[in-house]
Amino acid sequence: MGIEENEPPVLLTVSGPDKPGVTSSLMTVLAECGVDLLDVEQVVIHDHLTLGVLVRTAMPVDRLRAALAAPMTEHGMDLVLADDDEGRVRAPSTHAVVILGSPVSAESFGAVAAALAGQGGNIDSIRGVADYPLTGLELMVSVGEDAEADTALQKALGAVASHYPIDVAVERAGLSRRAKRVIVFDVDSTLIQGEVIEMLAAEAGREAEVAAVTEAAMRGELDFAQSLHERVRALEGLDAAVIDRVAQAIELTPGARTTIRTLNRLGYHCGVVSGGFRQVIEPLAAELDLDFVRANTLEVVGGKLTGRVIGEVVDRAGKARALEAFAAERGVPMEQTVAVGDGANDIDMLAAAGLGIAFNAKPALREVANATLDHPFLDAVLYMLGVTRDEVEAADAVDGVVRRVPLA
Repeated sequence: MGIEENEPPVLLTVSGPDKPGVTSSLMTVLAECGVDLLDVEQVVIHDHLTLGVLVRTAMPVDRLRAALAAPMTEHGMDLVLADDDEGRVRAPSTHAVVILGSPVSAESFGAVAAALAGQGGNIDSIRGVADYPLTGLELMVSVGEDAEADTALQKALGAVASHYPIDVAVERAGLSRRAKRVIVFDVDSTLIQGEVIEMLAAEAGREAEVAAVTEAAMRGELDFAQSLHERVRALEGLDAAVIDRVAQAIELTPGARTTIRTLNRLGYHCGVVSGGFRQVIEPLAAELDLDFVRANTLEVVGGKLTGRVIGEVVDRAGKARALEAFAAERGVPMEQTVAVGDGANDIDMLAAAGLGIAFNAKPALREVANATLDHPFLDAVLYMLGVTRDEVEAADAVDGVVRRVPLA
């Protein structure tokens, strides 16, 4: 006779010294009792095991407890059973909160916990997602299901992050969180260090002038398309060979190569959307095995830069359109997309994405992002996505050897 779906779930929690055979023994007894498994989660911290199993059974809780008592005692484990009538079984968590720091101090974690409590939130579980080069903790929390709860939680945790040297990301829990499949990166000062147009302008002896315009545009003080044309005019007359020199001088942001390699191996479609220049970016995109590139095109006539761009300008609105086009090309809904950037011209792109991450960003972008990262490692983006350090190391393994250094 099957188990009725209206039978209340029962939560079993087993804890004690981690040793072989505990899980096997537990599951053997549960199989003999004919229970249905609803959820299983196991955590080991410093050789101490905590194993939670949510089951549905027609057997009275007292009988199930009696069946499990002897084998669990034999393994030196403590056993707790609780059903809905005891108020111990909770609904699924509503949000995932990721905390990153170097380190995460007890004070900063306490401030996060206090902020969650202030929003009526409960921490359902905690797991470590990273221990190097940053400490990363993922909290599954229950707060509320409405949009107002999302906004209030983002604001409360954002205030904590602004007072402590930690990064905090908040995202709705559930399948959609790990169903992200398209991710796009801004290039200048995100995927790479520095601004390509300033590197080109340095060849013309006008770097400071162009850098000032770039800064104003990234802060949102100037229209991007207008500022782009103004800066590109400073390149008029340069030999086109300068493009190759600049492309070869590009330095990736620490962790960028690891990030792209890991995402590729996890099945993401990765690309770049840039207000920079296609001629410089495409060789880098090929090297990193990116799926798509959208950027501006410098006009070259007679082997010289004309000081103009040709075709549609990839500006703030253009970046969002590019993300939408890439997602449609791969058949991925927008809620399963991620965008990472640093400046005001990334605002529309991050707002359109299912998850928008501001990386060492200007204030204008931070205000609209779902998550902010102020640490210098781009692979911290992976932890925001719920990817663990073990998964990163698996992507970095070469001939069975794991490299535990942040890679460029």
